[in-house]
Amino acid sequence: MTPAQVATPGLAAPARAPLRSLDDALAELLGHATCLSNTESVPTLAADGRVLAQDVVSSLQVPPQDNSAMDGYAVRCADLAAGVALPVSQRIAAGSSGHALAPMSVARIFTGAPVPPGADAVVMQEDCTPQDDGAVRISAPVPLGQWIRRRGEDVTQGAVILPKGERLTPASIGLAASIGMSQLQVVRSPRVALFSTGDELVMPGDVPPERMPPGAIYNSNRFFLQALLKRLGCEVSDLGIVPDDRAATIQALREAAQHHDLILTSGGVSVGEEDHIKPAVQALGQLDLWQIAIKPGKPFAYGQVRRVGVAGEASAAADATAGKGLAHFIGLPGNPVSSFVTFLMLVRPFLLKLQGVSNLAPTSIAATADFTWPRADQRREFLRVRRTATGTLALFPNQSAGVLTSAVWGDGLVDNPPGQTIAPGDVVRFIPFAEVLS
Repeated sequence: MTPAQVATPGLAAPARAPLRSLDDALAELLGHATCLSNTESVPTLAADGRVLAQDVVSSLQVPPQDNSAMDGYAVRCADLAAGVALPVSQRIAAGSSGHALAPMSVARIFTGAPVPPGADAVVMQEDCTPQDDGAVRISAPVPLGQWIRRRGEDVTQGAVILPKGERLTPASIGLAASIGMSQLQVVRSPRVALFSTGDELVMPGDVPPERMPPGAIYNSNRFFLQALLKRLGCEVSDLGIVPDDRAATIQALREAAQHHDLILTSGGVSVGEEDHIKPAVQALGQLDLWQIAIKPGKPFAYGQVRRVGVAGEASAAADATAGKGLAHFIGLPGNPVSSFVTFLMLVRPFLLKLQGVSNLAPTSIAATADFTWPRADQRREFLRVRRTATGTLALFPNQSAGVLTSAVWGDGLVDNPPGQTIAPGDVVRFIPFAEVLS
């Protein structure tokens, strides 16, 4: 007889839900994510990490004219004979423009300066020898077009240089600036309410380590989840720690739903008597508890919470989000590494889709294992590893779901299929943290 049957005489234990594959769970989760309809214009200087709401189309050529890629001399190739010395007829600095290059002369030119009409190559100054009379001797062969950056070779007029749905990077905002864009139209940042549940949780600073009561732990999840959300461009409301009390949990959810697109919690998504998330969310909307076939991170919850005003009507906040009066709810497991991994594999793509990003899958690369993993698991495993000096992968010795040190020591995850052992020399799928934490 199971513990559940002992606790409730006469009632059969509820059937355990089958484990769901990560791919199936992610597909269903993404099916609930609709791109936020609201957009805003932000300064290009402040657009790093934001997602474009419309194509960026260039109204000009970049560069706008042929220009020199080197400090040196603009020449006519036809004027160059072996060892010829030619006078310098003009000097052209970046930001200025010269005049047509006189035959049998050269123009002193600097990087970025427009190439004068008539010149068809640039010779870098290291290949030129100034003469006492001011002329310049060029002895090396000079091919046509050498060291000239052609008009429009970077960007052509009318080209879409950054497509809608692109998540902006430092390079892409620089590209936008190169065509004169001082403002960019981006999708509104997702508004996320974050809270933790559990009477055992204590905030750092509230109680010194030497006074921690038995059974208490510091709330580390709150810190790394907030940092992860901000890296994804979210506006985060930190609602703190909610007591293990159903009424308090319902109140926290009700208030969070009013002005947020997503409510994210850690802990309280199992089926224990003190886990009040399930009945609280169900009281305000609907909830699905999933058992996902991954390790770490099996328990996961997705649901929706109705936004209700004082008079029982959907609040005005519903008009600002994609949920038609519903806020998304995601519950992560409480163990820190489980919470960390499920955020990366599930919450991250969900939030990116809310912002209109189409390329959601993290890039994995083939790498060679320098460790042994002898016990195959029925679940898909995400092992914390670190690249060695030789390019192979070393394994953190303790892969427990509660050992956050493993995620700090490591620089990525091995995505290990179900039923798979690993031996030194095996090729594995490696997901760098740099790929999923940017």
